[in-house]
Amino acid sequence: MDMPAPREAPREAPREACVEVRSDADVIAARQKGREIADQLGFSATELTMIVTAISELARNIVRYAGHGEVRLKIERNHASSGLVVIASDEGPGILDVQKALQDGFSTSGGLGLGLPGVKRLMDDFQIESSVDKGTVITTKKWRR
Repeated sequence: MDMPAPREAPREAPREACVEVRSDADVIAARQKGREIADQLGFSATELTMIVTAISELARNIVRYAGHGEVRLKIERNHASSGLVVIASDEGPGILDVQKALQDGFSTSGGLGLGLPGVKRLMDDFQIESSVDKGTVITTKKWRR
């Protein structure tokens, strides 16, 4: 009589991950790590796409404007839900006018100017701290519905 193969226990999502960002390859690595953690937290396919898009935009901004930085991914739990926290940080030139940078259509690189405003729309929480010549830290969260 054949015995059924033992079931593999579900993998526990890592509580935290950090991806150094210096190149387009690192942008891809940050996206993949974010997708892995978010998937293990049980986000829907649509939410996964939103999270990965936000991570991609934040990591690309690090490469484009600062040259290097990091994307830190953390699980946050409260009594009602769990979520993914994405912290993108760099020690680049900073953002001269944060309010302007958060307006649709504003771009210093000739792009469409949808990056940061788009990230803000895709995620549930969004905070930005930036100092000229000291760098930028953007903290976003997506809560599982």
